[in-house]
Amino acid sequence: MNGDHHPNEQSGPSLDRDMALLSAARQALSKVFVGQGETVDQLLVCLFASGHALIEGAPGLGKTLLVRTMADVGGLKFSRIQFTPDLMPADITGTMVLAHDESGKPSTRFQAGPLFGQLVLADEINRATPKTQSALLEAMQEKTVTVAGNEYPMQKPFHVFATQNPFEMEGTYSLPEAQIDRFLFKVIIDYPSERVLEEILDQTTGAHVPQAEKVLTPADILRIQHLVREVPMAEHVRKTIVRFVRATLPQLSENEPAIRRYVRFGISPRGAQAVVLAAKSRALLSGRYNVSLDDVRASVLPALRHRFQLNFEGMAEGVSAEQLLLETFERHARSVASV
Repeated sequence: MNGDHHPNEQSGPSLDRDMALLSAARQALSKVFVGQGETVDQLLVCLFASGHALIEGAPGLGKTLLVRTMADVGGLKFSRIQFTPDLMPADITGTMVLAHDESGKPSTRFQAGPLFGQLVLADEINRATPKTQSALLEAMQEKTVTVAGNEYPMQKPFHVFATQNPFEMEGTYSLPEAQIDRFLFKVIIDYPSERVLEEILDQTTGAHVPQAEKVLTPADILRIQHLVREVPMAEHVRKTIVRFVRATLPQLSENEPAIRRYVRFGISPRGAQAVVLAAKSRALLSGRYNVSLDDVRASVLPALRHRFQLNFEGMAEGVSAEQLLLETFERHARSVASV
């Protein structure tokens, strides 16, 4: 498929305008969050694929700054929830409170919690108990919150970008599997290189600290999210994803011995959907209206690293789940390409 092909539903100028907006958003984020281009791209891909993101990294690497900057660039209502061991579900969703009308008659009304934002930062999500973490489930999946039998819709767009500290740090809880699966991406932020660290220090300790400019509106984001779903995918790319996902299932006798021996859970259909949507979003972010295998390749780890679980034997033998995923994908990408 020609990379210059435009969709029937979109005129050339409108598609070019949206791609220009994507490029401008990437540049605006990179001015503030320096030296982490791939991290910025992954979070933009997640946003425009209509997903939620789980961001993991040690304290001090700029996770909170990055999410707040994304809200500024996207013109989104930002809300931050600091997760702590004593945080209760009602502290997040809101609760019914007693109020009085003009005549003094008492009544109850819903007082919305901090979850009612458009880009919600769930900061250090794994420091709260699983019960409190699960309070996010309905909002993330259904885009609603139910309190006292009443259903309240979230604003659109609605995204939860959660940060978590590495599991080996003290005072953390493992996220429930159902909660983890609601995140389209798990993004890992590593320590910056020497060159990048110098650039960070220059930008953040001088007289003028870079500020993010608003590039998008919520309406722009919703329109681009709709456009992402219309991006076409060639049959050989879709077939690669299907065969790769099935090749991660340990219960299938035809799969590789390492998969059958070391894997507890393979990739579900929801995981496959995440890869497809992420690849479509990345294609647009790259200025193309078609999905390449490179788009899929770049989406495999952020979309699947939190859904692909090793069994006890795999963990005991030090098997790398990420390496196993990538090797399995490359094997099927080659086999489909050779047909």
